[in-house]
Amino acid sequence: MQRFARQSKEFWAQVKLISMQVGYSERPRRGEAKKLRRFSESSVVECYRERGLSVDHLVDQNGLTAEGALIVEYLNERARIVEEEIRPNLMNREQAKNIFEEIKSQSPSAKCSLPMNKQKGDKRHHAYLTCIVNLLTEDALGDYTFVDNPRVPITITDSRRPSRTLSRWMDGAYPSLNNPIACWEIKEYYGTTTFGSRVADGVYESMLDGLELEELKENTNFNVLHYLIVDDYFTWWEKGRSYLCRLVDMVNSGLVDEVLFGREVVEKWPAIVKSWPRL
Repeated sequence: MQRFARQSKEFWAQVKLISMQVGYSERPRRGEAKKLRRFSESSVVECYRERGLSVDHLVDQNGLTAEGALIVEYLNERARIVEEEIRPNLMNREQAKNIFEEIKSQSPSAKCSLPMNKQKGDKRHHAYLTCIVNLLTEDALGDYTFVDNPRVPITITDSRRPSRTLSRWMDGAYPSLNNPIACWEIKEYYGTTTFGSRVADGVYESMLDGLELEELKENTNFNVLHYLIVDDYFTWWEKGRSYLCRLVDMVNSGLVDEVLFGREVVEKWPAIVKSWPRL
């Protein structure tokens, strides 16, 4: 979707408005699979007219304008990507556990943090996705270090004097929390049975991080690579399809450099880590 990456703030404002006004998903009929909405000229125009907004920039006597066609094309391509490329990569808890145990068995001397989740009793287990990321990062970096369990926020300095401090803790950073080259967040929700505000808040938190890093890049020319890694089929597909769309929007609008979904972290993350300059 590279052709959408350089679009204006106005473009993304319209994508968000149409998505939220018309709806991300279609209500399936009995026996049909859940799917994301496909947009048309009429659905977009109706959305604007319901809000009392002008449609002159979207349609003319010949139908959709170039801007209107681009918006509709993006909305429908986003739905295709979520259904055909993202959905198959999402794992459940047992699948994530199997991959974690396989990678761990191949890294008997690993020294990175392997945290547990925050559940209690039978629900308590390793935070599988976080552990996978930590193991893969350590292996890809070799002798170089990274922060695998940050307990304080990232700070950008100017001649050792703090210039910016992010509002939230990340889940990892390279090579340190001061002036990092890269940072990442991990959203894993294995074993959840409902889609609560915690998941929605997680998306909005990542957007905040992206906005802070965007401001940093624009006003200081200091660029921190920002990654988001998410998983759990039930949470993200069965309950949170609209939030998958928002994650795609975040990548294309520049609020995050890349989002990795489920099992694709095993293939893509090592290559990403190896692309960072060694410090």
